[in-house]
Amino acid sequence: MSQERWRAWLWGVLPAAALLVIGLGGTKASGVDQPDTVPVDRWAYVLVAGAAVALVLRRRWPVPVLLVVAAASSTYLVLDYPYGPILLSFAVAVYEVGARLAPGRAALAAGAALAALLPHVFLGRGVTPGLFGVVPAAAWVVVPFAVGFTVRVSRESVARANAERARRIADDERLRVAQEVHDVVGHGLAAINMQAEIALHLLPKQPGQAAPALEAISRTSKQALDELRSTLALVRHGESRAPTAGLARLDDLVGRVRDSGVPVEVRTTGEPLRPLPAAVDLTAYRVIQESLTNVLRHAGAATATVSLGFQPGELQIEIVDTARGEGGSLGRSAHGRGAAGPGHPGHGIIGMRERVAAVGGEMTAEPHPGGGFRVYARLPVPREGQ
Repeated sequence: MSQERWRAWLWGVLPAAALLVIGLGGTKASGVDQPDTVPVDRWAYVLVAGAAVALVLRRRWPVPVLLVVAAASSTYLVLDYPYGPILLSFAVAVYEVGARLAPGRAALAAGAALAALLPHVFLGRGVTPGLFGVVPAAAWVVVPFAVGFTVRVSRESVARANAERARRIADDERLRVAQEVHDVVGHGLAAINMQAEIALHLLPKQPGQAAPALEAISRTSKQALDELRSTLALVRHGESRAPTAGLARLDDLVGRVRDSGVPVEVRTTGEPLRPLPAAVDLTAYRVIQESLTNVLRHAGAATATVSLGFQPGELQIEIVDTARGEGGSLGRSAHGRGAAGPGHPGHGIIGMRERVAAVGGEMTAEPHPGGGFRVYARLPVPREGQ
């Protein structure tokens, strides 16, 4: 028997066993304060024991168990045995119906149990007949039913909240994977496309000079495939290791862009006092990668400058291209090719904004006063101990 089934079995048996002990031990004592009732005999014990033992099956068959317990309890009271622990078994059976069944079905079962319990009000010798006798009997149904119904509503609310949380986590994970795949594949294909155009241009007239471009295509495609496999492997195995991409690989990224024919200058000011948090490191890398990818796609004969500023408590990133024309190269993914039309941001800049916002940073993407386009991001870097 599995641990879960063993626990369910214990939870089904132990309360019933406890009520059986309480019933057998407390029924006779309850008659002391009720001298007008029939003395407890073996038939009273049979009814008390039957009601308690039936509760073992209350979780599997709550309605049949409630009817059995209600019949035993009603018979016990009609025979004028003293009020006692048998009513605790009855209350538990009503509670289970309220906690486990749909409201309509539970109310019908509770109503049937109340109807089965009422005859003693009119047939018993020591009970006040009429409304004053019905109210105490009804309380043994209404109160446990209300408690059970409240527990059911609470469970369903918790289940819905957990399902919503799981859905949000899954959506966030899908978005994260989509961003990673977009960045990896987009940059790799942009670099390969640029290098292929160079090779095709050189091949007819200077075939010997096309070899470096073809070698760059091979190298870039292998790097992109390796990074894509690494990303998908983490997703497939459900691992949460630190991301493999980060500023430590910035030189490789810049090298691929330079090999594709776009000069890139990297400027660094300040020194990081300690390694960047993994999320900030990945975000910085992806912002630079996406910006340089846009240069490859749209810049033509442009250059790009990447500036990193390590300041106390933050990392500043600036990418500026020298492309001429409307929007520059960095901005064309926002207002040029690949967009739905003027004013409709493309997925690249949207993805960068989402990444930066996710780590609590700020980002701007706008035409540069000197021509071209500028992407600027500020990423918070918590100080030691924060």
